[in-house]
Amino acid sequence: MRRVAGGLGSLLACVALTACGGPDKSAEKPVATSIRAHDIKQLMAIVVQPQADVFWKSAGSITDAKGLHDLTPTTDAGWLATRSAAATITEMGNLLMTPQYAEGRGADWIQFSRSLVEIGQRAEKAAADRNVDAIFDTGGTIYNVCSACHQAYPPRPAGPSAAPGAG
Repeated sequence: MRRVAGGLGSLLACVALTACGGPDKSAEKPVATSIRAHDIKQLMAIVVQPQADVFWKSAGSITDAKGLHDLTPTTDAGWLATRSAAATITEMGNLLMTPQYAEGRGADWIQFSRSLVEIGQRAEKAAADRNVDAIFDTGGTIYNVCSACHQAYPPRPAGPSAAPGAG
């Protein structure tokens, strides 16, 4: 018994010494400050709008000269694209709540952003479940959330009168 206790004592001593090995060197590394690479108008144009279009084109149907076409994804890749679009919309809502994008805007900005996160999560679940009706419904709600935000925060016109980084 004494031999086991001695071995256990040595093990505990090693663990204690390891745990007390000094300050965490990773804490000494400089922390990178984030740099906003895109203004809101750019994010909407190159991320949100294209991803919303992918999601919206995953439900319903269109009619053209060749007839009626169901937009429901038919492959695993198609379903993944729909789910990925929803996940991107969700994370864009999170990004829009960061100080880099929310600063100078009202509390309603945060609410619009949260709404985008919430509907994006529902949209992702609909895509993961391959629930076409839920995709159609959440797509409509995504449109409504975006439209309400754009009414409160109209997109600024492009051109020389727009301030750099504005959006």
